[in-house]
Amino acid sequence: MKGRLILSLVILALWGGGIVYRLAQLQITDHEHYSLRAQGQHHRKVELQAPRGTIFDARGRELAVSVEVDSVWVDPSRVEDTAAMAGQLAEVLKIDRKALTRSMEEAREFAWVARLLDPPQAAAVRELRLPGVGYLKESKRYYPMRQVASQVVGFAGVDDRGLEGIEGAYNDLVAGKAARRGVLRDARRGTVLLPSLSFRDPEPGSDLYLTIDIWIQYLLEKELAAAVERTEAKSGTALILDPNSGAILAMATVPTFDPNRFGDYGRDEWRNRAVTDAVEPGSTFKMVTAAAALEANLVDPTDIFDCENGSVVVKGKRIHDHHPFDELTLREVIAKSSNVGAIKVGLLAGESALNEQIRKFGFGRLTGVDLPGESAGILEPVDRWHKRAVAYISFGQGISVTAVQLASAFAAVANGGHLYRPYVLEAVGRDGVRQPVEGKPEVVGRAISGSTARTLERLLEAVVEEGTGKKAAIDGYRVAGKTGTAQKAAATGGYAQGRYVASFVGFSPARQPRLVGYVALDEPNPRLGYHGGDVAAPVFSAVVGPALLYLGVPPEREPMEVWPGQKDPPEPTVLTASNSTPEMSSEIEPVREPVASEVDGEGSLPDFTGLTARQAVVQTATLGLRVNLHGRGLVSRQMPSPGSPVETADGSVELWLAGSSGR
Repeated sequence: MKGRLILSLVILALWGGGIVYRLAQLQITDHEHYSLRAQGQHHRKVELQAPRGTIFDARGRELAVSVEVDSVWVDPSRVEDTAAMAGQLAEVLKIDRKALTRSMEEAREFAWVARLLDPPQAAAVRELRLPGVGYLKESKRYYPMRQVASQVVGFAGVDDRGLEGIEGAYNDLVAGKAARRGVLRDARRGTVLLPSLSFRDPEPGSDLYLTIDIWIQYLLEKELAAAVERTEAKSGTALILDPNSGAILAMATVPTFDPNRFGDYGRDEWRNRAVTDAVEPGSTFKMVTAAAALEANLVDPTDIFDCENGSVVVKGKRIHDHHPFDELTLREVIAKSSNVGAIKVGLLAGESALNEQIRKFGFGRLTGVDLPGESAGILEPVDRWHKRAVAYISFGQGISVTAVQLASAFAAVANGGHLYRPYVLEAVGRDGVRQPVEGKPEVVGRAISGSTARTLERLLEAVVEEGTGKKAAIDGYRVAGKTGTAQKAAATGGYAQGRYVASFVGFSPARQPRLVGYVALDEPNPRLGYHGGDVAAPVFSAVVGPALLYLGVPPEREPMEVWPGQKDPPEPTVLTASNSTPEMSSEIEPVREPVASEVDGEGSLPDFTGLTARQAVVQTATLGLRVNLHGRGLVSRQMPSPGSPVETADGSVELWLAGSSGR
């Protein structure tokens, strides 16, 4: 008995010692470790999304907004029959029952049922009154214009992060900063909020103001979609931009998609083809070839080229024209779009000059447009050009360009030779206060001289007046542009029969351009028409004509000399918030509206100073006078002076704009 007692005491002592040791370990040695674990079990940080900023068009119309909606979750530990509940929820929400059952069975305390529900869906779930189901308010992106401008605006995913378009490109600006809230969880897994716990308010994202004008955008998409349907084309791409700033007023791709239901569409519909897709430009590139020869002072519009009745042999290879021509002037080569004539112009310019001119127009590199996924196109280094490269590139083969590159190049012709960086974001705002984006507009180089620009303007005008682009004509406005019908490359090499990209790119009014437009149809049905002048040019006319009227551009009465007596136009003014004018930005509200009281007397000339060129043209037109504009900006001086009898104007008024000099 004594031995048993001693053994029991020893065991009891060891057991007690073990308890004391364990208590000491928990309370002293491992105290910090277990304290942190306990805190982690009771203290949680909940992250609450900040509302994304609103995206507006150029006139303040909403393109993307954030609304507060319900997301549904479930605590599986409080559910007796997960399969049955999953079936009820799946039926109401039209989701996968098996996937939801699996998610609920694998989770211990929390499983998402569905996020960002529309109000009717959330109400239907509430009516079920299911145990363990909870609701969390989250911010959902909503696109009130639906398909309109969808590839430009893009969309945000279920985590409220921008994935495409402007939403993706400027996500850091528009997303804001999420709120964080410290909470306590009680023994029943309930949530307790205490004022003493950490809290950070959400910081809403910035509002974005785009150069896109939704009215022009809608018209462009409507006409492009109609052309795609009419010609049975695979797709269509088009854009409209301001040549005096690079601001993109509209950019469309067909087929399009609804960003409110982006998951119902494929990546092909999400893609902004005007930025991402590089194609051979075809005959639209003959403008660049002519520019190279004109810049080198090697040709004149009246110079005659022997087009050899429809074909020419270059380095042992016979290249055919689309039509047999005999002798054509340079003007006729461009107007009639002769391949042989363009080849001879390109060979005259030479490899070095042609390559230099191509790169001055910005081809072969990114334009820097503020949209994701931009392609630089394909332009081989000149030392890798094959022996017939000059001939093929001269009429738009063997080089690939994007729509935004080609439109920017034609914009350089339209504005007198300056290459602008195209852009979509005009200003950033908070609480209704707009701050223009610094550095926009931005001139990235001079593509051609002013004299070359004016010559090209006349050559391109002839394309519409008497050449292949007649269907681009607009009543009341002069149009300059170029058609293109590029045969598509075959996967096995060479070119595919019956597969074309039909395009037109141009600007109007030709002598004082306000809009540049690009239209392309990919693989129109040859039976229904596939030439750029037949299927793409009419879209340009149908969009640019109404857009000019919408912007308040008066129809032209007589040709106006923009830079008389000057070799080059004056350097453009880089806009700031203080000197922005409608001529050089997407803003179209008047700087100073003319009023009747500014006319000093009956039959007297009004005071034009302080007006924009557009406003001055409107006023002089009402008086039956021509106007000769010198420079760019706001009117700073006029001749005859204000108050002079209209008769002293002798049919015309001279106006000098800010930054120009008098004669």
